[in-house]
Amino acid sequence: MRYLLRNCTVYTGAAVLPHHALLVEAGRIVAVLPETDTPSDIPLVDGRGLSVAPALLDLQVYGANGQLFSVEPSQEALATLTTHAFRHGTTGLLATMPTNSGAMMRTALEVGREFQRQQPGLLGIHLEGPYINPIKKGAHQLEFIKVPTVAEIEELLKVGEGVLKMITLAPEVATPAVLARLLEAGVVLSAGHSNATYAQATAGFRAGFTAATHLFNAMSALQGREPGLVGAVYNADTTYASIIADGVHCDFAAVRISQRIMGERLFLITDAVTDSQQGAYQFQRQADHYVDTQGVLAGSALTLPLAVRNCVQHVGLPLPEALRMASLYPARVLGLASEVGTLAAGYRADFWLFDEQLRPRATARAGELQWHE
Repeated sequence: MRYLLRNCTVYTGAAVLPHHALLVEAGRIVAVLPETDTPSDIPLVDGRGLSVAPALLDLQVYGANGQLFSVEPSQEALATLTTHAFRHGTTGLLATMPTNSGAMMRTALEVGREFQRQQPGLLGIHLEGPYINPIKKGAHQLEFIKVPTVAEIEELLKVGEGVLKMITLAPEVATPAVLARLLEAGVVLSAGHSNATYAQATAGFRAGFTAATHLFNAMSALQGREPGLVGAVYNADTTYASIIADGVHCDFAAVRISQRIMGERLFLITDAVTDSQQGAYQFQRQADHYVDTQGVLAGSALTLPLAVRNCVQHVGLPLPEALRMASLYPARVLGLASEVGTLAAGYRADFWLFDEQLRPRATARAGELQWHE
């Protein structure tokens, strides 16, 4: 498929280019051109005066439209997740399984492997637990929390070969041998649901943790005498952290302060769940968030476009930076930044078109453009 997307403003990830066009061929971007310099012998696609930016990536999402992966890790749930995400400008996600039984964790990995063979949109599986600190369990189920062993990690890696991309665990509960085995397998280590001291967290970052999960939530706080995990994240030059920009999980001022400190190391996730009345994780919506049966904050009602809009309208970030927080920076976390997250020659033609209210109007994966009427 070869076409020229024109009549749009292009956010490349590095620049904002009004009156530019994307030349797409065989699923790749061939060039980003001024409209005055575009070839005349290529089929045209009208960008309708919209803006186009790199497609979004969500590294922590649980459910959508009544399908909760953490309760029913099925092909149907993944299809619902990826379809919902695509409708909202997101071409890749990590389906997330929170702390659960060993059987459920393994099923999530098996289902993810099979889904990846058949359908696009799933970057992999994110295991959030079960190797966390009970003190900071949040909405996670206490009965499933455990201390990791190399033998258990070997089993997960065998079942999840090629699909286990990220694991959230508390640095203070993991041994060097466990961390080394996960790193050897190429799994991204994210510190979270942790009561680590500043020293423990800093040691974890030196040992191979490259990310932290939902900054501020379920982690030791920054205090004057004990900077905790939050302080260690701020002070770690190369460690990324996800953040839930809904104004509920953390105040928008906390997002603003964190972005000023961390810059390109802070990225957006949805942490999105959906209504559920069965299984270990039961949620109900309260206005703009979800709680569990005990009333504990348990997930967001975000989409990534909404998170981006919140960063512009309530945090005060420039739109290009807010877009990078949901595209380029998560791509870097997964080691995909040479493939996606930027609109430039040679990159995969993954992008979304949106209006002035940041409402998604179309999404393309590998150049296959679908309008959302």
